[in-house]
Amino acid sequence: MSVNRRSVKLVVAGGFGAGKTTFVGGVSEIPPLTTEEVLTQAGAAVDDVTGVDQKNHTTVALDFGRITITPDVVLYLFGTPGQDRFWFMWDELTQGAIGAIVLVDTRRLGTSFAAIDYFERRETPFVVAVNRFYGECLYTEAEIRAALKLNDAVPLVWCDARDRATTKQALIHLVRHAMSALTAST
Repeated sequence: MSVNRRSVKLVVAGGFGAGKTTFVGGVSEIPPLTTEEVLTQAGAAVDDVTGVDQKNHTTVALDFGRITITPDVVLYLFGTPGQDRFWFMWDELTQGAIGAIVLVDTRRLGTSFAAIDYFERRETPFVVAVNRFYGECLYTEAEIRAALKLNDAVPLVWCDARDRATTKQALIHLVRHAMSALTAST
């Protein structure tokens, strides 16, 4: 008996160094496909590593992972590159996605604005996930929402991109939010 499999595409986006590759790799049930390259001296003029000084690789095209929810429902995760010069990839990566996680690093909050704007302009459902990758967050949800100028309808969740349980919860919030948005528009 053949299974009629349904695929659901989700995007993990955010600024340079926010933890997107770690997020996808940490939650994927398969070894993730990554397109990581070494940061070079040639890129030093365009890659702002302030706050992520230990970062030595970067995604140049995409990250890809998979999660089987049931035998007939599979989530496909596509992580975007975070640097401006690779943003031409975003339109391709987000095509057909039901929603996105915008991963935020509060040490570099300014790198999150472009991703939030991208999904707002396209009216794509998204969830902001504050990455606690480097420990506790020094800011409250209200402070982060105000700094990002987030609409109250946009869910804000906490996660650690290295922790499968919290990344799964962020994805659950996204799927629920996207389903709610889809139901509201029909």
